Amino acid sequence: MKYDYDLYVIGAGSGGVRASRMAAQFGARVAVAESTFLGGTCVNVGCVPKKLFVYGSHFHEEFQDAKFYGWENKVNQFNWPTLRDNKTKEIERLNGIYANLLDGAGVKVHHGKAVLKDEHTVEVEGQSYSAKYILVASGSTPTIPDFPGNDLVITSNEAFYLPELPKKIVVVGGGYIAVEFAGIFAGLGVETTLIYRGPLFLRGFDISIREFVKNEIVNKNINLMFDTEVNSISSSGDSRILSLSNGEEISSDLVLYATGRKPNTSNLGLEQANVELGERGEILVNEKYQTSQKNIYAIGDVTDRIQLTPVAIEEGMCIANQLFGDESYPTLSYDNIPTAVFCQPNIGTVGLTEEEALASYAGDLDIYESQFKPMKLTMTDREERSFMKMIVQRSTDAVLGIHMVGGDAGELIQGLAVALIAGATKSQFDATIGIHPTAAEEFVTLRAVSRSL
Repeated sequence: MKYDYDLYVIGAGSGGVRASRMAAQFGARVAVAESTFLGGTCVNVGCVPKKLFVYGSHFHEEFQDAKFYGWENKVNQFNWPTLRDNKTKEIERLNGIYANLLDGAGVKVHHGKAVLKDEHTVEVEGQSYSAKYILVASGSTPTIPDFPGNDLVITSNEAFYLPELPKKIVVVGGGYIAVEFAGIFAGLGVETTLIYRGPLFLRGFDISIREFVKNEIVNKNINLMFDTEVNSISSSGDSRILSLSNGEEISSDLVLYATGRKPNTSNLGLEQANVELGERGEILVNEKYQTSQKNIYAIGDVTDRIQLTPVAIEEGMCIANQLFGDESYPTLSYDNIPTAVFCQPNIGTVGLTEEEALASYAGDLDIYESQFKPMKLTMTDREERSFMKMIVQRSTDAVLGIHMVGGDAGELIQGLAVALIAGATKSQFDATIGIHPTAAEEFVTLRAVSRSL
């Protein structure tokens, strides 16, 4: 049977774009459908604009630090529209780059919502296209739980385009998005409260990291409310009144919900193509990203495995090679994937947490920890501290996990992730000469065992 395309991709986010481009470069006839903006969540309402906002929110501290280094300054005013609009210009620039990359690779872009009609057919804006293979890379979307007044809140998507900066905000959630936005708004001078239903935020991260960040965030003028849920929200003029599970009522100008994301699988016609979904609506795939329909594949957030842009990009590379390129291209290993949380201060982490290590290596672990005031801040009145942790299997000397809280933690951990992938031992870290004076040298000068477990 002759098809219109060899590969049809639903979703032009980071993973979909990479799969499309590489497949086309391998000689495949490729089309991609996108209902919003090229680049998906990460570029438009995710990691890229969020990081720009994080940069912007840091400057008030930098200005204060500068006076201890001899700089006299009179800066005391922040202009929200300037940050918001310059961010938007940068995102539009990136949208253009994505368009040029796809065009240069010979990928046909269809603007509109794609719906599967059967296992080989996609319909976009009333036009049908057939394809030998179909790749679903439709990403995920923020979720808001069902409660009275949930129509009075925003998500991170809307936060990037606020017409004005609120004086007070409540952020609800305990994941990295909630913690990051709490830091952003507090840094921009907004009175910020973070509410989380559990006893401690950042579930899944190392317990030492979570506890350390909790203490640091308090110093950033963020009001933390744990073991607390929002029962209902009502409006009073321009204010939002939150009724809480602890019996309190608090008011805020704005309420941002960051309580998780769900796979974008609704209204895609997946049932018409007999594609099997999981309990959360995620597309179920095997180790080669193949769905229950053998010619339909899925990657990225829509599979609800690891919701990270670099993971989706590498999955896209795997798909393109698997179907049209080098079949020996290695499948992605989901072990030792580094990640960062751009809260303030930043978190960088790779490898096993202490809890994960204990589950497999109890009685055979050495924990190395260090905390200190960064050199840059030693002459200032800021109390911010950094924290570093290394988890080592005693019997083999293998480094199992590395975790950090501090400035540029993500930048530092990226390099250390290479070491873990290569199977580095603690002795090899010890034999490495540090770069002085840097924070990074702390990881090669950890000599004393803090705890043995």
